[in-house]
Formats: sequence, C-alpha cells, structure tokens
Amino acid sequence: MAKDMTLLWCSGSVPCWRVMIALEEKNLQGYNQKLLSFEKMEHKSKEVLDINPRGQLPTFKHGDIIVNESYAACFYLESQFKSQGTKLIPDSQTEQALMYQRMFEGLTFYEKLSAVIYYEWYVPEEERHDSALKRNKEALITELKLWEGYLQKLGSGSHLAGPSFTLADVVVFPTVATLFIFGLSAERYPKLGEYYNLLKERPSVKASWPPYWPENPQGQDTLKDI
Repeated sequence: MAKDMTLLWCSGSVPCWRVMIALEEKNLQGYNQKLLSFEKMEHKSKEVLDINPRGQLPTFKHGDIIVNESYAACFYLESQFKSQGTKLIPDSQTEQALMYQRMFEGLTFYEKLSAVIYYEWYVPEEERHDSALKRNKEALITELKLWEGYLQKLGSGSHLAGPSFTLADVVVFPTVATLFIFGLSAERYPKLGEYYNLLKERPSVKASWPPYWPENPQGQDTLKDI
C-alpha cells in the first residue's frame, strides 16, 4: 500500500510533519519520499508544480489520487485506513467534537506562530516595523494562554481532545514542538511543556522528527521572551 504513496516534503515544515506523523500512525512506512529545500526554491520546481499548482509542500499522492493540503491528507489517510494502525477519530461524540474544534483552532495557532518566527522571511526589510512585530508577539501570547487553559482544563497527561491520541494531536503537535525548538519557555507555559514532553517520545513523532533539529537540540531563541 505505502509503495503506491509519494510525499514531497521539507524538513521543519509544520504542514509536512503533520502528514508524516499520520502516515506513521497508520503504519504506512515505506512510502516514496523526497526531501526538498525551500531555500533553494525546490517547492516551485516543475516536479512539484505538476501535481501541486500552488507550488507548496507537502505534496502527497496515493496512486493516481493527489491530496496536497496537510489537513486533507490526514483526513484522507484516516478515512482510507480506518482499521489500520492508530484510530485517530474517537467514537465518543464529546471527544470527537473537541478534536474537530482543536484541529481547526490549530490553524490559527500555527498562523500566529508563523507571524513571529518567520517575520523576517515573509516581510521585506524596508517594510518591517517594530510595532508590527510587537503586535504579532502579543497575538501569539494570547494564543499560548488559550492553549495553556485548554490543557489545564483537561488535566495532567491528557491529549488535546481527551485521553486518546487523535487527529488533533497529529496536526497541532508540530506547532507545539516548533514553539519549543524556537525557545519557548516551558517554565512560563508549563502545560504546553508537559504536553510537548508527553508526545515527543511517541514512536510516530520520533520517526518523523525533522532531520536537522537533532543537530541543534537547544533550538533558537526567537521566542525566549514570549
């Protein structure tokens, strides 16, 4: 099955990592994969554009089926391989509703994070303003406090939608991991720190961990003052 799958991805990309975790959780190891570079603009290559006209990663194929958006690919994998590997959509209506809520809130979470850590990448030098970056940081802090509250309410050792690992964890954990790699303080955000430590040793996470991160285990300090 996995031999019919192809993933074009970039190391450290949150959207790419989501799909890789889902593939691991569904026991779909052995898929074809190619590591590309954003810095070299390889995501705009003909190879990518032929199957993803947006020129974005991840780019995912299963046979003749193309699913390029990371959330769509994760839903697709769970739908097509329900009985294989980890069950990623819980039966409980309460957990399922919370899972969907946290999944789609995760998009905003990642957006607020990206606005800070990739500010210099996205914004031309002549258009950068300290006040804009300050607003972005304040928006991220608000978001972090929300997620701290969510995890506090669920209790110690919980996943994002309850006791079970679900699609919410698949798509949101890469954002949380990126926060800590970029210097977020676990002392300042203890519930997020606890959640990060809970999942970073999970086999699917370890197997798909971005290859360049172990070379710099202390990460960066972009978020040290957040």
